[in-house]
Amino acid sequence: MASQREVKNRIASFKNIQKITRAMEAVSAARLRRAEQRIAALRPYADALRRMTRQAARDAGAEVSRLPLLAVREEERNVGILIVTADRGLAGAFNSQIIRAGLRLGGELEGAGQSAVWFASGRRGVSSLSFRGKTLQGSYTGFTDRPSYADARGISDDLVAAFVDGTVDRVEVIYNGYISPLTQRVTHETLLPIAEATVLGGEEEEQAGQGPRPLVDYEPEAEDLLKVLLPDYVEISLYRALLESTASEHGARMTAMRSASENAGELIEDLALEMNRARQAEITQEIMEVVAGAESLV
Repeated sequence: MASQREVKNRIASFKNIQKITRAMEAVSAARLRRAEQRIAALRPYADALRRMTRQAARDAGAEVSRLPLLAVREEERNVGILIVTADRGLAGAFNSQIIRAGLRLGGELEGAGQSAVWFASGRRGVSSLSFRGKTLQGSYTGFTDRPSYADARGISDDLVAAFVDGTVDRVEVIYNGYISPLTQRVTHETLLPIAEATVLGGEEEEQAGQGPRPLVDYEPEAEDLLKVLLPDYVEISLYRALLESTASEHGARMTAMRSASENAGELIEDLALEMNRARQAEITQEIMEVVAGAESLV
């Protein structure tokens, strides 16, 4: 049985760990609230951009099919995969599940005779792919705690350029979609080419839009306007993915640190019982020694 001193030292160590995990939980909770607010603030702008894009696409008519970002390649040889992870760990399975999903998709593409072109956001994703011998076409780090629109624009520029230049024939994005602080869902979306159904709207929107539509006078023409709106649409989609990933990261870290604090508390309770048993054993030993000494004097 361990001595009282050893058990006390272990209890002190676990108490220090518990203080750290509780502090990290509080920090993650505060950052999560800010991330949720940023997601809520983005929605009106994203919805307005979507409506504007769809209106311009309807008015452009057949010219839409000639836009590069809507062009579906007949043969897809190279597929770009962007995985969105975090710069830091201590967030449970947040990073590992994205990396596994990306590698699984890459394996499926290779099995189908296609090549995967890798892009990674977050140091965890960059280091994991590099460790596995994957060549990164683009790596983006240093902003996962609080991504800005400029960060999304930088990633979007690289992906759009690779798609338009023919380096990749399709771009897939894998990130953690935010549902709640306790739940994050691995989300897989096709970023490029932009589906015409996404731009033009589904059947329900078409039926809802059968009534009178506002007469819009475009300057420049609707097709020229779409050339500007579609890259913005890609940027907004990426920015939303980054914000959702950030919220998911803070939620996952908050949950992981709460679980760690609870586990530390249970270990402290178990060690306190062990220390009490050690103290009782020492007291019993001392009593036996005193009794033995007294008997020897008789």
